[in-house]
Amino acid sequence: MGKCHRGNDVASVVLDPPVSTTGPDHFKLWSFFSRASFRRMILDAVRCGGRSHKPSSKSPPDQPPRPVGPIGVRSDCEHKKPAGSDRLSELLRLSESSENEEDVRQKVQMLEELKRVVKRLQSSNVLEGAKEVRRLTKEVSDARTTLALLGAIPPLMALLDSEDSISQIAALYALLNLAIGNDANKAAIVKAGAIHKMLKLVNEFPNPDVAEAVVANFLGLSALDSNKPIIGSSGAIPFLVKNLDNTNSCQARQDSLRALYNLSISPLNVFPILESDLIAYIMNKLGDMDVSERFLSILCNLVSVAEARKAISSVPDAFPMMVDVVSWTDAPGCQEKASYILMVMAHKSYGDRQAMIEAGVASALLELTLLGSTLAQKRASRILECLRVDKGKHVSDNYGGMSTTISAPQDCTTYCSSVELKDGMEDDMMSEEKKAVKQLVQQSLQNNMKRIVKRANLPHEFVPSDHLKTFTSSSTSKSVPF
Repeated sequence: MGKCHRGNDVASVVLDPPVSTTGPDHFKLWSFFSRASFRRMILDAVRCGGRSHKPSSKSPPDQPPRPVGPIGVRSDCEHKKPAGSDRLSELLRLSESSENEEDVRQKVQMLEELKRVVKRLQSSNVLEGAKEVRRLTKEVSDARTTLALLGAIPPLMALLDSEDSISQIAALYALLNLAIGNDANKAAIVKAGAIHKMLKLVNEFPNPDVAEAVVANFLGLSALDSNKPIIGSSGAIPFLVKNLDNTNSCQARQDSLRALYNLSISPLNVFPILESDLIAYIMNKLGDMDVSERFLSILCNLVSVAEARKAISSVPDAFPMMVDVVSWTDAPGCQEKASYILMVMAHKSYGDRQAMIEAGVASALLELTLLGSTLAQKRASRILECLRVDKGKHVSDNYGGMSTTISAPQDCTTYCSSVELKDGMEDDMMSEEKKAVKQLVQQSLQNNMKRIVKRANLPHEFVPSDHLKTFTSSSTSKSVPF
């Protein structure tokens, strides 16, 4: 069966088991087939290895001969890239490797320098180390993370216990730069007890420069939400409020206000703020245009709490001052924040609504609905609606009392007059909304005319005139955009 006969197919030859003979004229067919296939594969591999070949006569002169592989096997030469492409890839890899090496070299140098700085902090030359930390972390964000991981925070915390103001200031500003834009460092500094150490510095060693550095640290550390209740409960709020008047530095005053604003965001700090008399201070300083918007921002964070609203309304002339702020046409930010405070207070308390009406808030709000920003207009409209509904209820209660008084007529004349009065009251009650708006428009026009006359330095007898009263009495509610 191992011999090759004419008529036998290839499958029969391959499937038959090999037969060995000892004669010289016999050979092993399976061995010959395997060796031929193997030799052909070796030749194909050699041709794909990059040797130069002469083009065959059947191939075009500019096209290399296509190597032929075994049946059913795709030659690797079909995927071979041109030599120029390999050279370009090699050059790109070399350039990338050179850039990476340069970056790695710079990072290694920076790491070694940071290690030397931390060693200085841990040695007797801690002051120079603190100055180096402040310099290196001023602009490089990676240095802040690396120094904290290398252990730079504990030596700086220990330096705060020094009695030398120069060392204290150096440690404070080094910690300040470490916390810039790094929430992990902010949390680590507070966790290490920095807040109590800083308050101890300003209480036991009063120094304006040290106090300014402490305020700057409180500002940076209070930006992290998890630090807000810790700082608020530590006694930092009274120090920040006190620093508003005690400092001569405009930067320190602005930092104190920003820090108080950050702390007022947390609901847990509302009661510490109320205990510090910050609201009374804010209401008395609202005339200062440089800080009024920041003051109003703090009140906006506090007004949602009932105790804070009570503290605001208990300040003498609180609502007249707020009405005055609503009229600041050159400060739209202050107008928006003041209208928000009034809107919340008008919605929550009937007594506050009455105090607003007595302070003349209606005319200021009507002017705001016409000339204010989009947000201020919406808030002013809501306050007016709240005041209008409350006034409508008050008027209907009065009408109810009058109707019970005249409900038992004694004669026909009295009865007829009572019927006419009731009809008139019904008409008045149906148009009460229009009357309320009409009255508000009249008050607004009169107040605006008074302000114009006052600015023009005209005689006082000019306002109010009969012509103005006639004009305002003929006004309708169609001009008020609700």
